[in-house]
Amino acid sequence: MATVSIPACSSALLLDIEGTTTPITFVKDILFPYIKEHLEDYLSTHWEEDECKQDVHLLKKQVIEEDMKQNRACPVHTVDQTVHTDEEKAIREVVENVLWQMAADRKSTALKQFQGHMWRSAYASGRIKGEVYQDVVPSIRTWRARGLKVYIYSSGSVEAQKLLFGYSVEGDLLELFDGHFDTSIGAKVDAKSYERIAERIGCQPEEITFLTDVTREAKAAEEAGINVVVVVRPGNMELTDEERGHYNLITSFSQLHRMRVFI
Repeated sequence: MATVSIPACSSALLLDIEGTTTPITFVKDILFPYIKEHLEDYLSTHWEEDECKQDVHLLKKQVIEEDMKQNRACPVHTVDQTVHTDEEKAIREVVENVLWQMAADRKSTALKQFQGHMWRSAYASGRIKGEVYQDVVPSIRTWRARGLKVYIYSSGSVEAQKLLFGYSVEGDLLELFDGHFDTSIGAKVDAKSYERIAERIGCQPEEITFLTDVTREAKAAEEAGINVVVVVRPGNMELTDEERGHYNLITSFSQLHRMRVFI
């Protein structure tokens, strides 16, 4: 694929994670299986801790305020931490709810926050190290040297994002990023989310270039006035001919260069 130019007006790059900076296989084959394997033990160990209680409260709130109102089929009695005297039963119901959400590929803030808390101990102990494509770190360093700011926007919680990059196979990469956004600012397929990010960063939407592998996200960002580049990596969803014709495509961050302005 040819080199793609970042518009001269761009002051910031906004990066997706899964399928963009990081292989989809890392999420699907390492992070998610870790949750499924250790979920019940984690809840049993941390059940009485404030952080865990808050996570369970948010999961319950989501069921009541979102799923039931929208008539979504879900385990209705899950995550009710207070009404059960049988702790094992209560924990089992949380397990069922979390597994149901994961099977449905839910991107809820409550689920992502809980997962991030589970991954924290795994990263800190060295059982998991965040994976990034080889072209990511040198490219980001180049962009920053040329005056661009770099932000992350992922459905994973901000904490999970910082764990992935803070405990990566390349070492601690957090210094490469100027900020992080998750679904607490809005869904990634909602144009309003990108408008809020631009406001939070302190620039106009057209000054941001968003890199993602998901065309629904790309479409939402475009609607907000943001420049979009679609990243094509192994294992990512196949693009239609129409999508290939519409979007600027790259297979490596090294193909993305800032447009020079000559006066």
